[in-house]
Amino acid sequence: MMDTRIVSWALGIWASVTFLLCVVYGLIAPENLHAQALLEQLLPAFQWLTWPGFLLGLAESFLYGAYAGLVFCPVYNWLNRRWGRG
Repeated sequence: MMDTRIVSWALGIWASVTFLLCVVYGLIAPENLHAQALLEQLLPAFQWLTWPGFLLGLAESFLYGAYAGLVFCPVYNWLNRRWGRG
């Protein structure tokens, strides 16, 4: 059985770290190679290179990861109880 709280936190932190890496990569890579447009499309109200946009993107990334854990764990646990081997 997976612990929903632990998996949700882990995925939230993973998504936040991934967002941070994307922003850092965007700052050091040439403009035509980074994912500014993708981040602006995936994260509502995110604006590139503004503090409010950065903080909002970080929070949204965490929440998307936590949401994935909140949905995935109950489904996994249910399937494991139904069809798991032991």
